[in-house]
Amino acid sequence: MIWDAVLLAVRELRRNLMRALLTTLGVVIGVSAVIAMVTVGNGATASIANQIASLGRNAIVLQPFTPDGGNPADRRSFNAADVAALRRDISHVRVISPEANTTVTAVMGSNNHNTQVTGADEGYFILHETQLSKGRPFNEVEIRSGRAVCILGETVRQRLFGSGDAMGQVIRVKNIPCQVIGLLVAQGPDTFGNDRDDHMLMPLKAVQRRLIGNNDIPLVWLATDTAASVPDVIKQVKELMHERRHIAEGEKDNFNVQDLAQITQTIGQVTGVMTLFVAAVASISLLVGGIGIMNIMLVSVTERTREIGIRLAIGARERDVLTQFLVEAMMMSILGGLIGILLGLALSFAGTQALHFPFIPSPVAVAIAFLFSGAIGIGFGFFPARKAARLDPIEALRHE
Repeated sequence: MIWDAVLLAVRELRRNLMRALLTTLGVVIGVSAVIAMVTVGNGATASIANQIASLGRNAIVLQPFTPDGGNPADRRSFNAADVAALRRDISHVRVISPEANTTVTAVMGSNNHNTQVTGADEGYFILHETQLSKGRPFNEVEIRSGRAVCILGETVRQRLFGSGDAMGQVIRVKNIPCQVIGLLVAQGPDTFGNDRDDHMLMPLKAVQRRLIGNNDIPLVWLATDTAASVPDVIKQVKELMHERRHIAEGEKDNFNVQDLAQITQTIGQVTGVMTLFVAAVASISLLVGGIGIMNIMLVSVTERTREIGIRLAIGARERDVLTQFLVEAMMMSILGGLIGILLGLALSFAGTQALHFPFIPSPVAVAIAFLFSGAIGIGFGFFPARKAARLDPIEALRHE
């Protein structure tokens, strides 16, 4: 019986193919929108997590902080003695990277470019796993003396040298001659469209003395031996900073220690909630598609009233007619679901490629969207099918 109903449904859909396709359009849009939103959301979450992870494995960031009600201008940075104390007193740390950042104008001949320069030492290259396409990192003499040498990001190199060779050339950074000793591997834009290649590196002391004009260290990175030791290291850092910055018990900290893994988890939760919210809004079009299926099925019942009357008159049962129209409604919704899945995956693939996100389809989202589209067919097809099954055969035969 079911197979006969399927054959009849296929025949009816082929007879009104364009109407059937237009009827399923709402389901197609709903399913494709849900799958596209979830897939792009997964890609965005993974992209952010990868970028945070690229800052360092098992990394902890230590920054000065202004308590509530304090003046940001009074923010107290760290110094070389603080970094030395961290290296001496904190256990389970494989590398420490003190950093200072400022914005400068780099000049080469008639070309100039505003960019960010990061002052760092040998720990920067280990902690951030920095890769060079050419040249070398800073040596010990350059780090200790604060010699003006620099390593350029790809965007800075292109703006200053174009297709020319930058290695060994001397540029001016805030009117200070600086020799190019290396080039960073191109990384491209981040999740938010920021250019990760638009920066340059110099020895920390060179940036402090020649560009900023002080010995402040506004940022210190620490990387632990293992992920399990991160909480213990954070506790040690807090205790040491309380002692060195003379913070009494009960006073608010004027520094902040953050675990990148916790930041990644928090961002993942936020993006996950946003993805579910957008997908829920997109799924409303599934309900609109279901209403469209119900309307067309009601029209179909009216058009085929005489056919239904003949079937009932020659012995068809109410459940046979009910099954036939339910199968037709389900086939339209399932057809829309299949087209929506293919369209959603195609749109999400194009979107993730355009946004430079990884393509991470969700089998769960695909399965739920498909099952929901089938449920839409049953739910919204039941009323027209019941109406057809309850027609009076004599009145149906009289219908013109």
